[in-house]
Amino acid sequence: MAELELQDRAYLRINQYFIERGFGPHYTELAADLGLQPDEGRALMREVIESGIPAWQHPGTDYIVSFPPFNSMPTQYRISVDGNQRWFAQ
Repeated sequence: MAELELQDRAYLRINQYFIERGFGPHYTELAADLGLQPDEGRALMREVIESGIPAWQHPGTDYIVSFPPFNSMPTQYRISVDGNQRWFAQ
């Protein structure tokens, strides 16, 4: 199990990806950002998603679909910042 501080850093970085790009990172990107090996990034991402927050990955993949408060799939809840709509909410 990853240390709580590392899980916190991963949680923050995943949210930053959503803010910057409108979708979450692949585990290899997360690993590179946190100075980890790809397999460590994959395990860390799964730990964060399985920690009890309302987040999930597309079944059978390592792609994040939903990570609070964001959702990669279109929903009826659109998020706009400064007139720019790139996000959907859970």
